[in-house]
Amino acid sequence: MKQTLLLFFFSISLFAQKTTELIKSTKLGETREVIVSLPSSYESNPTKRYPILLLLDGDYLFEPFQGALEYGEYWDDLPETIIIGIKQKNSRMDDCGFDEIEGTPTKKSAAFYNFIGEELIPFIEKKYRVAPFRIIAGHDTTAGFLNFFLYKENSFFNAYISLSPELAPGMENQIATSLTNTKKNVFYYQSSADGDIKQLRVPIEELDSNIKLITNPLVNYKYDNFNNASHYSLVLYSIPNALYQIFDSYKPISSTEFTEKIVVLPSGYVDYLIKKYDNTNEKLGLNIPVRINDFKAIEAAILKNKAYDELEKLAQIASKNYPKSMLADYELGLMYEKTGDTKKAANKYQRASQLEEIGDLTKEMMYNKYDDMKSLTVK
Repeated sequence: MKQTLLLFFFSISLFAQKTTELIKSTKLGETREVIVSLPSSYESNPTKRYPILLLLDGDYLFEPFQGALEYGEYWDDLPETIIIGIKQKNSRMDDCGFDEIEGTPTKKSAAFYNFIGEELIPFIEKKYRVAPFRIIAGHDTTAGFLNFFLYKENSFFNAYISLSPELAPGMENQIATSLTNTKKNVFYYQSSADGDIKQLRVPIEELDSNIKLITNPLVNYKYDNFNNASHYSLVLYSIPNALYQIFDSYKPISSTEFTEKIVVLPSGYVDYLIKKYDNTNEKLGLNIPVRINDFKAIEAAILKNKAYDELEKLAQIASKNYPKSMLADYELGLMYEKTGDTKKAANKYQRASQLEEIGDLTKEMMYNKYDDMKSLTVK
């Protein structure tokens, strides 16, 4: 069993393409090394765009984040993502320092801030195909620093992952103010632990209290306080929680969602599906085709509640997402079958049999459906 699991994780680690970029920075007056991991589909899908995850402390945060993302991608719970890791092993304190009295970036960290916003991100967005969704993550010193990007009125990043942050003076109030006033969707995650460094915990908990008072519906906030974890082990607990919080709207329909939210609706099953994917586009900037399993979930809810007229609207979505497949005609055939119009049902199943197979829908299945409808029509 252990060998099987090792082989599985080794195999998914081969999916991404990892390269090193050397960025010549005029802001820093030096060349900085960053690691870039491209999703496995990057070359084979030349029109697809991907969200970006920028990792401070890329020396040790890169592999844990990459592993969590690849695992989630394997099950289609998380989207494929371009990961950028900044190497900071010998520069993190200079890169991310702050004035102990004013609570503002030092001269060197201000230059690093400008390097990220004015040089690194534009370089990445020019060279690679990126979606309009940016995440930034860091740990302790770098986690505190990333919050400076929230100080601007229009926050530069869409999502912030702050793992046991070392907050600058006044940051616990400024972050809350910025989130209160934001006019766009912002995801904010922070974590600590009972074994975390004590002087870090007080401002973290104060920030947590301040954010929990915010009523702005555009703020999606989560705080994890782990038991029996240290300043370092909390990172491994935090990463999947943060990613699943941010990409929650991306996930396919689960059995729980189907049982508790969809099948219990009195009507509007297809509208639920439309809103789900519109929400993903609005919050994450990702325009993805409707998953086949999600089609089948909505179809099952329609059949269970005998709302057969909604199958026509489902067929319209199928035609838009998979125009060459048999899915749309199958849904129409199913509608006519359930409403007793066997002649029209037979015609739709016959047409479906001439189109591309998709999911568990096969030509043989359509032929059998056609024969069934023809026999009923004759009777």
